[in-house]
Order: sequence, then C-alpha cells, then structure tokens
Amino acid sequence: MSRTPVTARGETTSLHARKVRAGQRLLIGVPGAGVDGETKALIRELQPAGFILFARNVEDPAQVRELNRELASLVSAQHPAILSVDQEGGRVQRVKDGATLFPPLRWLGNCEDLDLVRRYAEALADEVAACGFNLNWAPIADVDSNPDNPIIGDRSFGRDPQKVAQHVVAYVQATQARGVMACAKHFPGHGDTATDSHLTLPVVEKDLPELERCELIPFAAAARARVATMMTAHVVFPEWDQELPATMSSAILDGILRRRMGYDGLIVSDDLEMKAVRGRYPLPLQLERACLATVDLFLACKEPLLQHQVFEELVRLQEHDDAQERLAKDALRRLTATRRRFLPMATAPPEVLGSAEHKALIQLVRARGQA
Repeated sequence: MSRTPVTARGETTSLHARKVRAGQRLLIGVPGAGVDGETKALIRELQPAGFILFARNVEDPAQVRELNRELASLVSAQHPAILSVDQEGGRVQRVKDGATLFPPLRWLGNCEDLDLVRRYAEALADEVAACGFNLNWAPIADVDSNPDNPIIGDRSFGRDPQKVAQHVVAYVQATQARGVMACAKHFPGHGDTATDSHLTLPVVEKDLPELERCELIPFAAAARARVATMMTAHVVFPEWDQELPATMSSAILDGILRRRMGYDGLIVSDDLEMKAVRGRYPLPLQLERACLATVDLFLACKEPLLQHQVFEELVRLQEHDDAQERLAKDALRRLTATRRRFLPMATAPPEVLGSAEHKALIQLVRARGQA
C-alpha cells in the first residue's frame, strides 16, 4: 500500500488536531467478518468517525454484535463509533440469517397506514440495535417517479411526493424514538434517474418547478422531522448546478438543504467508490468541493488505500485553507451534537431478532401491501 505521509506546515498549525478532524469525517468499510491486523492498524491510525458493514461482514447476528463491539473498541472513547448498516428491507438487507426479513418500503406505501409504518420502523430499529448498530441508512426518501429507474423502484414508498413525505416522517420519528439514527437518502433525489450511480453519472433534466413539486418535498419533510443524517446523491441536476453532482455542489447542499431547509444535521456523501464520482473527478477536487458544500462525513466503503487517501487529503485541505479548517470544525460540531443526541444508544435484546411478533407484523404488511 503506497502512502504519502502528511506533514505539518507553519508554526501555529496543529497536525494532531487536523488529523483528528479528518478522521472524524470518515465512515469506512472493513474487509471481512473479523478484523485482521492490517485493518486494526489502519483504524488506529485514521480514528474514523465510524463504520459501515455489508453482506461480506455478516455471518449471523451474534458475530455482527461482536464485530461491532471490536470495531468500537479500536477508536477513542472521546469519539464513540458510529456503527451503521444498510438494513432497508426488501432487496437491501445486510443481516438476513437469524433476523426478520423485512419487505420493501413500497409494500408499506401500498398499505396507506402510517401507524403500520411506525410499527415497521420500530421493529426494524430494534433488530438493528440488537445487532449492535446505532445508525440505519434508511429510509429512502426518493420519489419513484421514473419507471425505468434501475436502482430505486420498490425501495421507495411510492410515486406521490406528498405520500412519500408523510411515510418518511413517520419512519424517521419511529426509528429515532427507538434510539437509532435514521438517514433520508439520496438528496435531492435519485428517483427520476434512468441510470445507476454505482456505474455511471446520472443526470436529471427536470426544470425547477418539477423539482420543487417532486424531488424536494420528502427531504424538506425529513429536515423538519430532524432526521439525524441525510445522504447525498451522486447525480447532476443542471437546473441547480450544470457541472457538479449534488455531493459536490454548494448550490444544492449548502444553498438548498442547509440554508433554505434549515438542516443542521449530518450530511453524508454516498460511497466515494461509486463510478459516478470515482475516476471522474480527481479526489482532491471531489473532497474540496464536497467540503465547501458542507458535507460532514464521507463514506469509503471498501478500499483501504482510498480510505487513507481521503484521510490525508482532508488533513491537507485544512493545512492549506483556513476556510476548509473552519468547515472541518463545523462538521465536527455537528457530529458531536448528533452523538450527544443519540449516544449511548438504546439497546434491544437478541430475542427481538426474528421474533414471532415481528414475523406477524411482516405477514400483515405482506397481506395488505404486496404489489
């Protein structure tokens, strides 16, 4: 692994403080079901804000709990680990064996029952907590407005923006009442794309009135509901920014989400390894623009080399630009506030996983909402 060490510049700078702030802007993935020596060394060096687990990290709930415990032990108690997972239900569910298999959000949307949404979200939050997680990357707040969309589909509550907004709010409130952080994704909307941002850079060619009537409505509702995190979309919206995807756009993130919607929670980038951005923009440019746009946390989900490169570049940005140092301090302030709000998280016993009560709830959702 080739690395270029970061060095301090100037007598009044603090390399240690910059490194702490840089690490606290990283959420990283790890290779497998355990933590090998090289991964431990990387974690101890970077001291990331937290971790994200995938199917490659999962054998069963007991193993996941132990993995989360070990990961949390490798970072400073001063900055407790964010332990996260994509446990949306439907086709995106990382913990399966030994857990309830939750149906997609579309089935909930079909039920037209906000109380049922709350019960579903509470049950899922309890199962996530029972596995040792404190953040679930859900719900999808995208409106499924394009039937040719290859990535959203039944992950969305539906095609009506107002309905999606109501369901997002109910889901967020129920999840967070259980002590688990929620995430509204993918701001300002991935629902009208015809391509997958994992593979290429989508462009949404809608005019401003259409974007206002559709894409923004659920996210504005999520912001009012004080959702803990919002994840950005690696999608270009020429009406707002002709050049840059939302993840890198000050006009979209700072202008709309922060200033107009008044959102002061955590903005998290979608994975920096996705081909919508990876290799399309130089990493220093990606991070510089995203930081200026007020992104707080960066997901680097797999490659250790990229994780280290992101860390080093976040240090350098602070070293060479006072404005970037102020932005890094703002990001840490928001992260600290979020930790104070949610951590230590509420816990749930292992017995909730795959419980008869949860299975009965899922049967009800299936009977009433299956498309």
